[in-house]
Amino acid sequence: MPRTSSPTTVSRAASNFLLAAAATFAMANAHAQAWPTKPVTLVVGTPAGGSVDAYGRALADQLARQTGGNFVVENKGGANGNLSAEQVRNAAADGHTLWISTQAMFTINPSVYPAMRWKQSDFKPIAKGIESPLVLVTHPSVPAKTLPDLVKWVSANPGRITYASFSPGTPSHFLGFQLNERFKLDMVHVAYKGSAPQITDLLGGQVLLGFTQLQAALPHVQSGKLNAIAVTSKDRTRFMPQVPSLAELGHPDLSATVWFGLMAPSATPKAVLDQVQAATVKAQAQADYKARLEAQGFDVPQEHGDAFAATIAAETARWAQVVKATGFRAND
Repeated sequence: MPRTSSPTTVSRAASNFLLAAAATFAMANAHAQAWPTKPVTLVVGTPAGGSVDAYGRALADQLARQTGGNFVVENKGGANGNLSAEQVRNAAADGHTLWISTQAMFTINPSVYPAMRWKQSDFKPIAKGIESPLVLVTHPSVPAKTLPDLVKWVSANPGRITYASFSPGTPSHFLGFQLNERFKLDMVHVAYKGSAPQITDLLGGQVLLGFTQLQAALPHVQSGKLNAIAVTSKDRTRFMPQVPSLAELGHPDLSATVWFGLMAPSATPKAVLDQVQAATVKAQAQADYKARLEAQGFDVPQEHGDAFAATIAAETARWAQVVKATGFRAND
């Protein structure tokens, strides 16, 4: 006679199955929520000590407080950030190696490095961390104090005036080119390897004007060692409220801001990407974190995910046109 299971046996088996399934789901969910499970490295594409590094360290500190994890900053300069991008792209896509990129690295490099060994699709934009305009400054020996007067003065000295950029292939470089084009000037471009040497030569009068980072110029403008002609944000910046914007002066198409932001390898599992983004957005909303960066002259935007990706797409298209017009190509 065939054996049959009693209702009690069936009920017990079903209960055991449900308990096992629930445990499996709980374990999977716990695993998905476990980021970070080991130290997280934020790879900064510039040497230590600069503005990008300062942002990376502020973010690392805040994320550590936010998540209880261990966050370290690793500086990987070279090739205008391309070496840092390659390092992060080649790392395990598990959320434990992230990239601190800049606007120039991410939106301009693809147009100026013909043999670049990474592409934008290798990365998922997490959040725009800081944003700031550039400021067009002059040495006090320059007689012009306004943009119209500066244009007249440069026009009267064709081929004799140089403008400084903090690096070739950046907005600092290309905005000077656009000024030449807009006003039919004949300024000569002098490229520096960073804001510090650019500011040093501007202060010394070795070069008389240039677009530079607002944070680097601010104390020297306040002390009268440099004159601020215009900022590149659409509106005046609260850090230099007395200085007009290029848009206000009738040149809105020359508006530009620079930003630093957080990127993750695009192959990272979505559950981990979501956690990284959530933690970063929460970190950037903290008052003490914002105050730390604002004290350095940065604005802390709340732009992330799809909105950040849309900004990147628009800026990439814009700078690609400018790069094409200049004919500029960077060395590998």
